[in-house]
Amino acid sequence: MVGRTARTARTVLRGARVVLPTGVVENGRVTVEGRHIVEAGAGSAPTAGGEGAPDGPALDLTGHWIVPGFVDMHVHGGGGASFSSGTAEEALTVAHTHRRHGTTTLLASTVTGDLDDLARQAAALSELVEQGELAGVHFEGPFISPHRCGAHQPSLLRHPDPADVRKLVDAARGTAKMVTLAPELPGGLDSVRLLADSGVIAAVGHTDAAYDAALEAVEAGATVATHLFNAMPPLLHREPGPVAALLEDERVTVELINDGTHLHPAALRLAFHRAGAGRVAFITDAMGAAGMSDGIYPLGPMEVEVTDGVARISTGPTAGSIAGSTLTLDRAFARAVTLDGLSVPEAVRALSATPAKVLGLDDRVGSLEAGKDADLVVLGEDFAVVGVMRHGAWVVDPEVG
Repeated sequence: MVGRTARTARTVLRGARVVLPTGVVENGRVTVEGRHIVEAGAGSAPTAGGEGAPDGPALDLTGHWIVPGFVDMHVHGGGGASFSSGTAEEALTVAHTHRRHGTTTLLASTVTGDLDDLARQAAALSELVEQGELAGVHFEGPFISPHRCGAHQPSLLRHPDPADVRKLVDAARGTAKMVTLAPELPGGLDSVRLLADSGVIAAVGHTDAAYDAALEAVEAGATVATHLFNAMPPLLHREPGPVAALLEDERVTVELINDGTHLHPAALRLAFHRAGAGRVAFITDAMGAAGMSDGIYPLGPMEVEVTDGVARISTGPTAGSIAGSTLTLDRAFARAVTLDGLSVPEAVRALSATPAKVLGLDDRVGSLEAGKDADLVVLGEDFAVVGVMRHGAWVVDPEVG
């Protein structure tokens, strides 16, 4: 059942494998009061019938996993809706779609557009951040390379002039969390410094930068690689490019899209094993078709056709380019542990703890610890989502035990 939001003053989840920062606890216990976790650790046998425990109702989740709610720091849409619409209704549809798949914290990512239009989108999205529906705003474009624009409209691209970057950051009214840009463009390094000084993440992406230029960006304050490997020069033995620079620098967190389309499994494993779970953030880069069927969908000013779950620009100069994904993070999690050889704690860290830390939200979300928000996902033995809790309320009610 989806949609039950009534809160119980105190709820005990028992019997599952609970993934904590210290590892997996068998027959674990998570206790929730209001919107917060008050206890997470080893448990005791469930009370018969699941009710009547002295400390509140108990739910027997034996045979399941409990993991922290997922944190997606790069998502454009879902449920047939898009953050680029600039409307609260569509933005909430996106958020609610991804919540049903376990993402309890997400940034609203925009797509390249006219600067004034992006500023209007940011102003509208900032209200939802202030209301607690979204975690912040991420501008992907228009400050990106025309040689690596991917699904972004080439005619709307512009150099990262610091004044223009500041305009967008200001339009978000303190809710801008990240700006993706190509640092090799005129104004790029100055804009990276501006963002770093303003407490906004500077992300290197959609870039044609060489190895040394990417390192310069990191020295200037860039700390994230936007969907590593995608929309940047490939890793070559004499021209290692931005991939090598961003992978080898310990200050950089690398985004990876684990949908089986954007990355060959070997490339994902290479990046993961070089950077480790502490520097990898699995993202969706999802557009409006996430959680939906194949068809035609808008992506900013462009039209996208989804066939067999793969989104591509359907018309114009970038026709055929992969246009984001239809991924949800529950699928990324399942691929990681069933196909990519990651352990459950490694996958949890890459989907929850690491992105929460990058976004400066790890004091509230990203792990199951006392005092943090009661954001969690209940998974079955096959790692399919069975239940989702956000702020202590069931978004997807597990109805087990």
